[in-house]
Amino acid sequence: MAQVVRRLWVRATLIGAAGVLAALLAAVAERYLPWTVPGAISTDALDSILTVIASSMLSVTTFSLNVMVSSYGSATSNVTPRATKLLIEDRVTQTVLSTFLGSFLFGIVGLVVSKTGAYGESGRTILFVVTIAVIVLIVVALLRWIDHLTRLGRVGETTDRVETAARTAIEARLRDPYLGGRPLRDSDRRIPAGAAAVTVDAIGYVQHIDMAALSKIGEAHDIEIFVAATPGRFVHPETPVAWIGRPKAGEDRDTLRRTVGEAFLVGNERAFDQDPRFGLAVMSEIGSRALSPATNDPGTAIDVIGRSTRLVSLWVRGTTAPDEGQPKHPRIHVPPLDTADMFEDAFMLMARDGAGLIEVQLRIQKALLALSRIGGEASRAAALHQSRMALERAELALTLEADKIRLRMAAGAVEAADASPA
Repeated sequence: MAQVVRRLWVRATLIGAAGVLAALLAAVAERYLPWTVPGAISTDALDSILTVIASSMLSVTTFSLNVMVSSYGSATSNVTPRATKLLIEDRVTQTVLSTFLGSFLFGIVGLVVSKTGAYGESGRTILFVVTIAVIVLIVVALLRWIDHLTRLGRVGETTDRVETAARTAIEARLRDPYLGGRPLRDSDRRIPAGAAAVTVDAIGYVQHIDMAALSKIGEAHDIEIFVAATPGRFVHPETPVAWIGRPKAGEDRDTLRRTVGEAFLVGNERAFDQDPRFGLAVMSEIGSRALSPATNDPGTAIDVIGRSTRLVSLWVRGTTAPDEGQPKHPRIHVPPLDTADMFEDAFMLMARDGAGLIEVQLRIQKALLALSRIGGEASRAAALHQSRMALERAELALTLEADKIRLRMAAGAVEAADASPA
């Protein structure tokens, strides 16, 4: 439902319907008013205003759509195609375009109804007041749109959106480390021997897991459910997305498996909401594209390294905090996110593509040093692993011995931090 609400056509439909409804209600409102509306507006004056609104809003809407599509293309070329989804779901863009479309429909419908003579004297006055309110909304929308256009599709603005989406996902996962369920760690596997695998027919990425639905199934059938594919995992019909225990006697296990599988939303692309790793991966893609020969923008890559460091620091700080409270869904068991995977998503791509740039390599080593000091044992081990790999790649790519010496010293600091007591 949340993904549907974010689509442009939903907001445009709602505001457009409001514009049509306002124009139609003005024709019948005077029948139900207990008082006489003061003032008199001629039909010609009202038609002229509605004509201006309809014609101008059609042009503005068409122009805005062209600008929006151009910004999507710019983000795809200069940032990463994975970030385009955030631009499409931008609330300001959707609200402004929906306002323009709703105003256009209001003007068209009002003009048509006016030509039929359905508006009486009071109806025209009411419609005039509504028209003034619509004009105010148009002016506010235009001001917001002008300000928004100065940033829409720019690398910095798009990177901000990706960082915000990743931060939101990380904070949500830290609040519910196991999506509200119980932990299912590799060292403590409690999947019973007779558990049945749950699969889905789709091929793609797990985008969302309806934990509330799984919890209800577990309670209703008195079973334990073990999640195998967390959001972000690529699955196919032979991939178990979950395991279920033995149901009550007489219950159809195949039907139960299908019901559990329906709680897993599988799509063609990964989604940001329940997948913190995806935000880090997209951020890393932005830095990697900036390091490509066609772009050659190490400054953006260094900026992305700083942003990724902030995001990963949230994770390493949060994972060292003790778990509090009882799980919301005690019958659901969910594997945790691996800190090493988070570090890999954030830094490996840029360490590979920026192997021959000393400024990028030094910034990566400094970021890993900071994270190794912030987090616990898992983050220190992950930082050390990424530091060693980045150093090995840089040793093969760098040509100046002085650069190699500086980088070895920076990597040595990460080694020393890992060896020091926590």
